[in-house]
Amino acid sequence: DIGEVDPTIAVHLVYATSDNFAGKVLYRDIRKAFLLPEAAGRLAEAQRKLKLLRPELSLLVYDAARPMKVQQEMWDLVKGTENRVYVSNPRNGGGLHNYGAAVDLTLVDSLGHVLPMGSEFDYFGEEAIILPHLHNRRLLRKVMTDAGFRVLPSEWWHFNLMSRAEARERLKVIE
Repeated sequence: DIGEVDPTIAVHLVYATSDNFAGKVLYRDIRKAFLLPEAAGRLAEAQRKLKLLRPELSLLVYDAARPMKVQQEMWDLVKGTENRVYVSNPRNGGGLHNYGAAVDLTLVDSLGHVLPMGSEFDYFGEEAIILPHLHNRRLLRKVMTDAGFRVLPSEWWHFNLMSRAEARERLKVIE
């Protein structure tokens, strides 16, 4: 539970609401953001690094560990469409969220307002790719990579603890 590892990290699970790309609640019984202990520790380290650089800012987690049944629901919504490239196919083992080894997040100010990032979270389009000229994205990427996370170039908000191959070798999928 990220909240137990570092209570200063804000959490707003978008899939526990209908305000997401699916337009419906996908997390019916999930109210906390969970990660592997190593990933949660690195996330807390990213928060510390952010506070050193910008004490008035904080990380806000949108998504963390995701059960495979939810991944299947997501996939069912996008398969056969252009948006399928943004959702991992469960038949291929899913994505790193399904192992507790990925986190989706953004930056918020001291009042909890989300900083401008150039696109919304979960935006399916070119505006979601890493754009180096966007200062807030650059800051988020810096603190996350300095803490040991890997970027996903097609989604500014998504960070992985390890490669998919490493996760499949070392970890079990969250059912």
